[in-house]
Amino acid sequence: MRRLLTGCFVTLLLLLNTLVLFGPLMVFALLKLVAPGRFRDYASKAVMWIAETWAEIDKLIFTLCTPTQWDIRGGDNLRGDTSYLVISNHQSWVDIPALIQSLNRRTPFFKFFLKKELIWVPFLGLAWWALDYPFMKRYSKAFLAKHPELAGQDLKITKEACELFKRQPVTVVNYLEGTRFSEAKRQQQASPFKRLLKPKAGGVAFVLAAMGEQLDAILDVTVVYPSQTQQEKIPGFWDLISGAVPKVIIDIRTRELDPALWQGDYENDPAFRQTVQNWVNQLWMEKDARIEALRAEGR
Repeated sequence: MRRLLTGCFVTLLLLLNTLVLFGPLMVFALLKLVAPGRFRDYASKAVMWIAETWAEIDKLIFTLCTPTQWDIRGGDNLRGDTSYLVISNHQSWVDIPALIQSLNRRTPFFKFFLKKELIWVPFLGLAWWALDYPFMKRYSKAFLAKHPELAGQDLKITKEACELFKRQPVTVVNYLEGTRFSEAKRQQQASPFKRLLKPKAGGVAFVLAAMGEQLDAILDVTVVYPSQTQQEKIPGFWDLISGAVPKVIIDIRTRELDPALWQGDYENDPAFRQTVQNWVNQLWMEKDARIEALRAEGR
């Protein structure tokens, strides 16, 4: 009963926080439609400030109403005036609050690359647009085979969508696994990693090609939910808001970006593609070992 009451109360507070700040966010979002040049940038900054304030209030709600200990390690020299690429493992919807806890107002408000079609999702599409989330258009290999004249257009469109980031710092989040981890998915993939799914190098290669020169560093983030057992259930969002997640470890390691990772054609150059894939696989091998070490420490 206590978990049920806690979950309902936290849900109510999170909903109220969202409803109160959604209106002002939309006001400045609509100003972006009519504001010229520099004033559009001011409106964008106002939207970001509102989003960060929303996130800070959410953090306060979790601190006051739930017993979760957020064990944040690393990232001591993070800044809000530069751009980052975040690469993280992905297990649960709790990963998003974990990013908020560890990065909000320590780095620029984070953004995800979204499919262009998602802009038409009611309310959310407008909110994502207001937050300057890049909407990208990807063509399949089959489509490009029929329309070779469109090769490279998806990258061009994405670079244009990221034009604002040349004037404002940004934190771009990329989940290389493409989906949330589960033991069933790991076995289905025959993943060589113990605690991770196979990484998809194409997504990060696309981000680096579009934004490589604007990014100053990679934040290699590892999220771990310590447990006493080997086959524990990964906590979900309800577990978090009802007070059933005792501890979350967020390990942040800052890595320098090698320009060689975006100075090539991932789709058409096999040698360059292999270089990026080797880099991603090495990153994932190290992350898998780090997860095991952090889990052992937690136990």
